[in-house]
Amino acid sequence: MTHHALASQDSYNPNHLLDILLGKMQLKNDAALSRMLEVAPPVISKIRHHRLPVGASLLIRMHEVTGMSIRDLRDLMGDRRTKYRLSDAQGRPKPEDKSESGGSYAHH
Repeated sequence: MTHHALASQDSYNPNHLLDILLGKMQLKNDAALSRMLEVAPPVISKIRHHRLPVGASLLIRMHEVTGMSIRDLRDLMGDRRTKYRLSDAQGRPKPEDKSESGGSYAHH
């Protein structure tokens, strides 16, 4: 079974966050939670079993639906990181496609 890096933190517990959301939104189960968050039910299951981290887009969706701050949501799941590491590819401009640059000028 694969685990993501955040799962190695002792305090990380996404189940606590999901359980709080179930209570706050007065939902019966994870299927109802997945509908509210507009994600497929297996996403919630994978998060519960530490096979998938709670990603940025899902955190934003949780924020939109509940009105809770991103910081509070992260605290509820035990994510205490204050800084994030971006991959080398993030934030870099995309390389230009050389095939398009040659045909942009009309010759008369």
